[in-house]
Amino acid sequence: AGGGGVRPLAVDDLDAGEFDPIGPDGTPLLPGLIDESAALDPRNVYAQTKVAQEHLASSWARATGGRAIALRYHNVYGPGMPANTPYAGVASLFRSALARGEAPRVFEDGRQRRDFVHVDDVAGANAASIAATAELPAETFRAYNVGSGVVHTIGEMAAAIAGPEGPRPVVTGEYRLGDVRHVTASSDRIAAELGWRAEVEFERGMREFATAPLRAAVQ
Repeated sequence: AGGGGVRPLAVDDLDAGEFDPIGPDGTPLLPGLIDESAALDPRNVYAQTKVAQEHLASSWARATGGRAIALRYHNVYGPGMPANTPYAGVASLFRSALARGEAPRVFEDGRQRRDFVHVDDVAGANAASIAATAELPAETFRAYNVGSGVVHTIGEMAAAIAGPEGPRPVVTGEYRLGDVRHVTASSDRIAAELGWRAEVEFERGMREFATAPLRAAVQ
């Protein structure tokens, strides 16, 4: 969790292997879970489009007396993921590497925190939101985080997919400008209001995903 006075990382920091954001006292910040009341601060085009969609849905609900729910998916994984598109997600990229007989290549130091949620659980969240929409008051827009509720690092995910018999993941120290170090959010609101909770446990889901079929590669 942070606050005012957070110093953004410079390229020199990243080149030196310093990946965690720095607080006003000069020490790395401790990541926390963010809920839906946090101010939106999209840092790339993809995130900007997501925020714009939510604003459009909210405006539509107010203008028409309608009802709308936005689901903010976290790192979704599972059978049928695309193999090689820019939006495949890191789990799919690691799974594709294993299919080629290669070790997963992990950026930074592998300690980036994420919430990996199985596609079966996401389908359940979709069904719960559809059922709930009709019960909302008119002119209502509601956003919900959809995550497993359990935080894991990118390195832990790579190791879980590779398994004890697979190639050991390679931590490269490389980075991509604009990547967010930690992306972890609370899914308490959707549990409290829609009764939805993720059910697929991380180790089992990743173990099954390691051999699950992917969608055909885009040429």
